[in-house]
Order: sequence, then structure tokens, then C-alpha cells
Amino acid sequence: MTDARPLGADEAAFIAAAGSGDPARFALVTERQRRELQVHCYRMLANYEDAQDLTQETFLRAWHKRESFQGHAALRTWLYRIATNACLDFLEKRNDRTPRPVEVPGEVWEVPHLQPYPDRMLPEDPQEAVVARETVELAFIVAVQHLPPRQRAVFVLRDVQGWPASKAADALGLTVASVTSALQRARVTMREQLPGRRLDWRSPATHELSDDERGVVKSYIDAHERNDLDGLMSLLRDELRFAMLPDPGTVTIGAEEAVDGWVSGGLFQRGYDDWRGIPTTVNRMPAAVLYRRAPGDPEHRLFVIAVLHVVDGKIAELTGFDAAGQPWLGLSPTL
Repeated sequence: MTDARPLGADEAAFIAAAGSGDPARFALVTERQRRELQVHCYRMLANYEDAQDLTQETFLRAWHKRESFQGHAALRTWLYRIATNACLDFLEKRNDRTPRPVEVPGEVWEVPHLQPYPDRMLPEDPQEAVVARETVELAFIVAVQHLPPRQRAVFVLRDVQGWPASKAADALGLTVASVTSALQRARVTMREQLPGRRLDWRSPATHELSDDERGVVKSYIDAHERNDLDGLMSLLRDELRFAMLPDPGTVTIGAEEAVDGWVSGGLFQRGYDDWRGIPTTVNRMPAAVLYRRAPGDPEHRLFVIAVLHVVDGKIAELTGFDAAGQPWLGLSPTL
């Protein structure tokens, strides 16, 4: 299948670079596509490091196939096709990338390989940014992981990228009928995994944080810095979805139970009671970076990043990551 379009500037530049046989020139042309291809791979894989690797794999495959590109399809389409199939090949080899049930009360999902995505690496294109927020939020990324790999690819290409069924079928080597069937099944799963969420991801939605979200992050940090457990509890919804990765699973627990569990685990006790925090965003979500000062240490050291989903001024979901283990977030090691 081809796109009904004249040869564009990107396509002409790519063909010229491919014909030159100059890898540096080729890299210069394809580099413009890196950010959106990396986000595409992240949606498929839920892991920032894997998304980086598969984006690079996409460019390597494109280099080896460069003579096959004649400009009949848009360069972007051609690269997305390569990236999608590279991710499918990766998932076929990695059977540890499917969510598995865990014997934990209130278990919702287990995606231990989930990693946060730095906002500074998201596409700069305003049109992409408009739709990016809900399709890079952690709950969305996790929900997508519940889809079988090929169904996942169909869903991302059709409902996130907005490709017509014929174009997605051509990219994946499927029939239009099988693409349509896979999309219907994927939508059912996504509705089950994201109850109460907006499900039309292609229509415009602001990616800016609301005043509510900013206020909750500030209050969350203040509660830590003051060791204010009542204040912290007041920020949580009665039913909180909580995960601390890479520990397995997300649990749904009450606000009081959540705080009691954190205290019994040692938080807000001696050695874990001297906090400083800064607000940030990852995955276009509000987040708090928390630094802890141990007794005798002159500095507060990077400890955890808490990514928050705020609903009606309360934290409905809290996903914690070992901040020191996510170097690509570019966080200062001390504060």
C-alpha cells in the first residue's frame, strides 16, 4: 500500500541520503523522527531503556533497507512500520513482558519493567503534544501492556496514531478484517483496564497541569517535609491504587491503610524523616521528587520519584520509582 501524496521534502532528503551511502548524512535525516518513534516504542514496551534500544534498531533496519524506500509512502509511515515490527520481534523473544497475576490482595496489574518517561524527551511537535498526555500516562501505558503484542500494535497504530485499517494491515502483514477484529478486542480490554477514563485519544486534550494537580504536588511535598501524616492521608482518595516499582503489582488500598503501611515499613521513622522535595512532571503527569537525609549525612540524597494521578483534588493513583535508578530523568543526585 502507498500513501496518496506527492514526494515531500523529508522523502526527497531521505532518498538522497540513502543514495549517497553516507551514514552520517542518513543519520541527520532520520534523527528528526527519533523522539516520536521512541514514544511509539515506549507505548509498545512500557520501558524507556528498551524504547531507546528499539528506536536505534529501527534506524539500523532502515539503513539496511534504505534502497527499498522509493517515496511512495511517507517517510514517517515507513519508519513507523519498521519500528512496530522491531518491537514485535523484541516482544516475541521476551516472554517476561506480559502482565501476570500475583497473589496479592487487591492486585490490579504487574508490569515490573515499567519505567517513567522524561517529558523533555517527548516530541516537540505541538500537534503530537496535544494528544500525548493521556497516551503516555502510566495507567494508559500499563493498560496497553495487557494486549497481546500484535493486538497492541493494531491498537496503537489505529487508535493512537489514527492510521486507517488498510494502512495498519499493510504495515503488519494482516488483512483489513483481522485488523478490525483485533482493534475491537483491544478496545474492550482498554475499557476494562481504564474505567472512568476518556477513551477518545485522538481528539484534542490539554497537556498542561491543572491548578489542582500543581496544588496537590505541593501539598504532598509539604506533608513529607513536615512529617505530617494526617496531611498526607488527607491528600489520598479512599481507594488508592499504589505501586512501588520494581516490586510486583499494584494494590488498591484505603488512604489510612496506605499511610500505616508506609510507616510500618520505616518511612517517617528515624532515618526516614528528614525530607526535601521538588515538583516535576514525567509521562506528562504531576510528580514529586523526594530527597532523604540520613543521620550524619550533610546532604539530602535522591530517593524516590512519586508519580501522581490526581482526580478532583485527591491522589487516585501513586506510582513510586527508585529515582536513582532512572538516570535518564536527569535528576540531581543531591538537594
